[in-house]
Amino acid sequence: MKKTNCTHVREFVFQGFSNFQEHQLTLFVIFFVLYILTLAGNVIIVTIIRIDHHLHTPMYFFLSVLSTSETFYSLVIIPRMLGSLVGLSQTISLECCGTQLFFFLGFAITNCLLLAVMGYDRYVAICNPLRYSVIMNWRVCVILASSVGATGFLLSLIQALAIFRLPFCNTLIEHFFCDVRPILDLACTVPVINDILTLALSLMVITAPATFLFVSYVLIISTILKIASAEGRRKTFATCASHLTVVVIHYGCASIAYFKPKSENTRDQDQLISVTYTVITPLLNPVVYSLRNKEVQDALRKVLGKKYLS
Repeated sequence: MKKTNCTHVREFVFQGFSNFQEHQLTLFVIFFVLYILTLAGNVIIVTIIRIDHHLHTPMYFFLSVLSTSETFYSLVIIPRMLGSLVGLSQTISLECCGTQLFFFLGFAITNCLLLAVMGYDRYVAICNPLRYSVIMNWRVCVILASSVGATGFLLSLIQALAIFRLPFCNTLIEHFFCDVRPILDLACTVPVINDILTLALSLMVITAPATFLFVSYVLIISTILKIASAEGRRKTFATCASHLTVVVIHYGCASIAYFKPKSENTRDQDQLISVTYTVITPLLNPVVYSLRNKEVQDALRKVLGKKYLS
């Protein structure tokens, strides 16, 4: 990107979806519908888990935390994006951009780490079932969830402060929200330490949890294969199939977004990838867990049945 003379930049402008000018109303309708479905789906998941005492287990506790985090994650990005699609202001102040980046990264990192914790929960439940209630007691669950959130927002704060201490020489963000790479592209110079920090954080919150989950599922699958009956193997695998589906899609999108070489960056590709992990991925959580999880389906039918009978 061509740099202008260094000035005291106090405001940025989103380029948004200007390449799709004639389709912006269509994009608004599509994204708005997906956004409403995301909010409704995650609220339903949290409500069902809270109402049905059969779902008061560590696995569903972490799922409700994930759904809550996904809801706020969507709130950080999508409303402003929808506003820009219908002609509202494309500008954002330096402070608001920093705040958006902070909360976006905070919830994104929290989600990545939560999926790893949920993987650990499945590992203990399947590979060490006799000690499951001791290892995954409620105190441990609360500590794990709190630690994940605190870690996510601490790392987010470090990244946001490292980026927004830089001088900026351009005001045009070639994106629809304040993400790491588009903001760094506006800096007059990007010190090597910022590139190292971005890579280190990506390794910590994407590669490390993904590796942990890979090892966990190797152990889980090997344990499942030792079960004598085919029905037993099927039922046991069903308890982690939803989580595994979400993990593959979530980490796949995150890896493409943050490990793709800069030389391969194109604006349209980046926007497509970003739409996937900001609009579509948050919707997958309630969809996958409601379609593939029998316990959630049964709880939902029970609640709906009571509603219609009363």
